[in-house]
Amino acid sequence: MKLFVSEGNPHCLKVLAAVEVTGARCDVQYVNHEEKAVPFLSRPTLPALLLPSGQHLFSSNAICRSVDYSPFCFVLLDDDAIYLFELNGQESSDLCSQWLEWEATNLQSILINLSFVLFLQPALLLALHMAVLQGKGSEVSKVLQGPLNYLEQSLSKGNTPYLTGEAVSVADVVLWAALYPILSESSLSVVAFYWYLIFKCFISSSFALSVRKVLTATPHFPFPGEGKSVKTWFDRGAAMHSFQSAAQKVLQGKGLQGMKSYMQRQPAPQSSQCRDTQPCNSNPAEVEEGERVVSEEEMEAAVLSWSKGLSACSSGAERQHPILPQEGKRNVLVTSALPYVNNVPHLGNIIGCVLSADVFCRYGRLRGWNLLFVCGTDEYGTATENKAREEGLTPQQICDKYHAIHSSIYKWFQIDFDFFGRTTTEKQTEIAQDIFWRLHKNDFLVEDTVEQLRCENCERFLADRFVEGICPYCSYPEARGDQCDSCGRLINAIELREPQCKVCRQTPVIRSSKHLFLDLPKLETQLDQWLDKSTGTGDWTANAKQITRSWVRDGLKPRCITRDLKWGTPVPHPDFKEKVFYVWFDAPIGYLSITANYTDKWEKWWKNPQQVELYNFMAKDNVPFHSVVFPCSLLGAQDNYTLVNHLVATEYLNYEDTKFSKSRGVGVFGDMAKDTGIPSDVWRFYLLYVRPEGQDSAFSWTDMATKNNSELLNNLGNFINRAGMFVAKFFEGCVPAMELQQEDKKLLALVGWELQQYIQLMDKVKIRDALKHILNISRHGNQYIQVNEPWKKIKGGDTERQRAGTVTGVSVNIACLLSTMLLPYMPMVSQTIRDQLNAPQSCINTMLQGTGTFVCALSAGHRIGTVSPLFQKLEVDQIEALKKRFGGQQSTAQNAASAKSAAVPAPAAAAPAPAAAAEVTTVNTVDPEKAKQLTQAVADQGDKVRTLKAQKAEKAVITAEVAKLLDLKKQLALAEGKSPEPAPQKGKKK
Repeated sequence: MKLFVSEGNPHCLKVLAAVEVTGARCDVQYVNHEEKAVPFLSRPTLPALLLPSGQHLFSSNAICRSVDYSPFCFVLLDDDAIYLFELNGQESSDLCSQWLEWEATNLQSILINLSFVLFLQPALLLALHMAVLQGKGSEVSKVLQGPLNYLEQSLSKGNTPYLTGEAVSVADVVLWAALYPILSESSLSVVAFYWYLIFKCFISSSFALSVRKVLTATPHFPFPGEGKSVKTWFDRGAAMHSFQSAAQKVLQGKGLQGMKSYMQRQPAPQSSQCRDTQPCNSNPAEVEEGERVVSEEEMEAAVLSWSKGLSACSSGAERQHPILPQEGKRNVLVTSALPYVNNVPHLGNIIGCVLSADVFCRYGRLRGWNLLFVCGTDEYGTATENKAREEGLTPQQICDKYHAIHSSIYKWFQIDFDFFGRTTTEKQTEIAQDIFWRLHKNDFLVEDTVEQLRCENCERFLADRFVEGICPYCSYPEARGDQCDSCGRLINAIELREPQCKVCRQTPVIRSSKHLFLDLPKLETQLDQWLDKSTGTGDWTANAKQITRSWVRDGLKPRCITRDLKWGTPVPHPDFKEKVFYVWFDAPIGYLSITANYTDKWEKWWKNPQQVELYNFMAKDNVPFHSVVFPCSLLGAQDNYTLVNHLVATEYLNYEDTKFSKSRGVGVFGDMAKDTGIPSDVWRFYLLYVRPEGQDSAFSWTDMATKNNSELLNNLGNFINRAGMFVAKFFEGCVPAMELQQEDKKLLALVGWELQQYIQLMDKVKIRDALKHILNISRHGNQYIQVNEPWKKIKGGDTERQRAGTVTGVSVNIACLLSTMLLPYMPMVSQTIRDQLNAPQSCINTMLQGTGTFVCALSAGHRIGTVSPLFQKLEVDQIEALKKRFGGQQSTAQNAASAKSAAVPAPAAAAPAPAAAAEVTTVNTVDPEKAKQLTQAVADQGDKVRTLKAQKAEKAVITAEVAKLLDLKKQLALAEGKSPEPAPQKGKKK
């Protein structure tokens, strides 16, 4: 193994300490900060560990966990991974994993993105930046007070010399190394000590005492008295020769100044304000979890809210369709970018549009908003014509087929549309043509003869998306005929250098054709005025504002709104009767027509800007058409249309270290997720956890397993299950009486504060950041239970039994609150929790009213239901099998065959998909080329089934793959002109 590190990098201190402590055999190579040790990453990332297999680890904590600690042994298995094995045969403890999770998410808060590493800079990194670059050593203790207090409490109550027991663990080494640069710096200890004394005395209103103590005390450690356990633990580790050696190698005896070169290359941290380009949990105060100081006033307010219960709150009414705007209500109209009908959506499509919108809509309904959520498939255009030609169907048949596929996928992901429609309707034609005539009447359309690219081989003009070439502005080699994804500039297809037809890869020729244009320059003044108001008062994401500004800044040009196609909304003008509307003029009007198909009173939503707030959800590539082109169309129509108030755009979600590709078999597409055996709620959770809010992010199987096992299983699920089980086991299924002590009141205040942060973030559509506060609450709960140990107190006297009852009652009420907060994210899990707790329906709406109200929803005597675990562990072998399955190892022929079968809603277990068989139109006609492809596909699928069986994959996964194999064999028989053979008997060798 080879370990790449750089001097002055605090994360390299961790891994070098791990190597020194364990004595692991590893070739350590020092490189500069800018060297790319991991070749497939776009940015330098250190430390990095090169495994014998050629794979890399580039998370410092992951590298630390891949080496071992006494009493562990260092074992290398296979060629692909390093595993921990304790000498006694047990796995490393859950407590150790929890400490590593705490260090990564709260002390360091390093967000691992498989394209690069982003430092969010709370807590320790902010402290280092202050001390090393800003000379603000006096402020370091303010930042670290919370984490060090938490560490102090845990060490003092653990009664063991190390974090997880009697011996050094990976958790000790990681935390020692993380804190070493700060806690070993004597000058900071002095400053921190003085600041700490003044702070403690000021809050006790004793200024004279604070002055006297500062003048007479001897500094020795940042947090004296309450910091004794941390100091003892830290000194024990810092005294180890192996650790001193690691520190010398990284810091070169220069202390904090040895890190200056490294810190100068890191992004500037944020101390208190959320920025548009950063998630709000970059604020250290928000990531310190329960370590914030709680005032007496906060505790009193929390107890008052708690005591109100559910009596003052209504349960909320069921939705009555059609939903229409109401006087005196907050009327919210939500649209999700219309998915193009001929593509099966992948995970990036799902999180970028429909899933994000669904979470916000579920939340809005809980808040009592009068909300309508509409979406549908975008069905017109060249892509549909091409897909129809490929599959031997009509465009309408293609639309019908794929509309059903989309509906099925979104249903499985629990996307709760009020109406999911489509654009191939009479209402679409009616409304689009009406807007057209209004634009024509108001003189916002111009005619022009334009040069277009025509493919002589395909015998047609090429739509923009079917032309690819080199961008004339930035030389990006894969620019489309309408826009460059690299520089974001608008492009006319004929401007592309070296253009190619994406269908046949022939070079198209230029031909002239007369078209209609939307006169954007004439509408620019109206657009500017509207944009100033909308972006100034609404919640537009930073990328939406930036992309829109760049379009307007560069100057608007007339935009062609017609195309030489057959499949589309007809242009009603007699001079253009052979043409249809361009998809980017036509498709956004689909929001209106879909609503019109939902209710004939659609204008109450779409021509009512005084009463209605409009939210648009989309990926960033859709922004200019929603912020410039579509608004200009509605402004020019001059018919009092509702324009977008809040434009919410995500960045891109990649797959591992590459892009999703159906043709290459890379990535998980919507119709495949359910075949993995992983529940849809877990998919929702992870996609929302890595939601690309501030920048591109990546789906990672390993990270998904980690988050499932740590956040869902060990954190959230563990707390809720323990709370319910204590009620069932110790109190015969009835919530016990609760007598609140100071500790309980503090917890109520902390939980209430997290709830308020959750509401503030969700109101601003910071969906990913709000999720972290749910997890924070369960962490508070786990710590509360762990400290109070109700399983021990229940065996004591009356006082201890009463204490066990209070802890149990408070905990189960926190679980009830979590069920409500989880509802937008994990609706099935939320319902399961409420069923297990037998929670009143009114708790759903009560908690989220106003700024957030944590009430006692399950009062003493309430009988709960049957409690059972909420989540299952994702095993390493299961994840490795899925990673291989979706990593592109399949052959091209298999991909082509599976794409067809996957494009049909999955039937019951082993039954072949009927539509797949229908794709072969003749039973007795021999098709040698197709038979050749299917022969290879059958062989590959057979290998896949055998591999899954050898790996002892889940039965459901194997059954689904066997069904695909049987279906491929039937298709092969038909392609060979034979009748399909009977399915082979179970167990028969192939």
